[in-house]
Amino acid sequence: MTGPLAGIRIIEVGVMLAGPYATMMLADLGAEVIKVEPPGGEISRQVSDSYFASLNRNKRSICLDLASADGQAKLGELVADSHALLVNMKPSVIRRLGLTYENLRQYNPEIVCVAMTGFGLDGGDDPAFDYVIQAATGVAAMTGDPDGPPTLPGYSSADNSTGLTAALGLLAMIVSGKGGQVEVSLRDVMLSQLNYRAAAYLNDGVEPRRHPFGAHSYYVPAQLFPTADGYLALFITHDGFWKSFAGEAGIAGFETMAERAARRDEVLVLVTAALATDTAASWESRLKPLGIPAAAVRSLPEALAATPEMLVTAGDFRLVGSPVQIAGHTPDYRPAPSFDEYRQNSPISAAGS
Repeated sequence: MTGPLAGIRIIEVGVMLAGPYATMMLADLGAEVIKVEPPGGEISRQVSDSYFASLNRNKRSICLDLASADGQAKLGELVADSHALLVNMKPSVIRRLGLTYENLRQYNPEIVCVAMTGFGLDGGDDPAFDYVIQAATGVAAMTGDPDGPPTLPGYSSADNSTGLTAALGLLAMIVSGKGGQVEVSLRDVMLSQLNYRAAAYLNDGVEPRRHPFGAHSYYVPAQLFPTADGYLALFITHDGFWKSFAGEAGIAGFETMAERAARRDEVLVLVTAALATDTAASWESRLKPLGIPAAAVRSLPEALAATPEMLVTAGDFRLVGSPVQIAGHTPDYRPAPSFDEYRQNSPISAAGS
């Protein structure tokens, strides 16, 4: 293994997305990640080959029946020679399988144990899937058209965000040089990401409300706009941006952020009319040289075609590569592991099943 995390060994007892995404980010940076799978394989292998590949590249797989004494013994062998263990399961399952620091420190007092759950290890076993968490934390309620129903994004934002947060907590403990328990819950991560929205309510009593086209609550104009062809995302945060945009669009007045916010409706009428005179692609090409934050709304195929530098090959699959760019390090993208391939090249004997 090469990379800044070379020499770090992490055990993953992960399912589906959040846990496997966290450890894949670490594996891309050089950590050795051993994925513990139950007899029959981790459930995401049943979703699709590309789904599994997108979350498990650069890992190795070992089959352990953690409900058996033999599986627990082999887990202890792995823990004794590892830096961290990360698991995303229900709290009762995490405890029943002994995947906590309290249980595993007998094998290695310096092991870092990261538990990813819906509501915390003491928060109960209520189902905590991505969409459920977005509904429970207010994210869905503040998303969508004000006259329409709540809306969910087109990807697993809660799972992915929690994966990244868990990876941060894991690395923080490894850097500290101390073993211990780390907890990261989907609920807490999504509440944390509501930062200024939550602060506005907690301190000023301002409840979030939806604006058409996903408009920002503070900045004007900052939203999607229809154009002669397609939609444009425009994000004017300060007066310099507005001056440049207004000059290009032929709009006069509204020179301060406070005035634009106070006269939101008037500003949006003028901006909408101006942007309707040209296409989204053309507006993007006109505004970017002026340093104005703007982009035409692209489909996923268009976005991938526009960023070939982010596309990698791991075995038989084309995937999006690591977002972490470190000088002097180019990840070696290896395919997701075949089921239980680790035992063939390790001192761990045949797994209990």
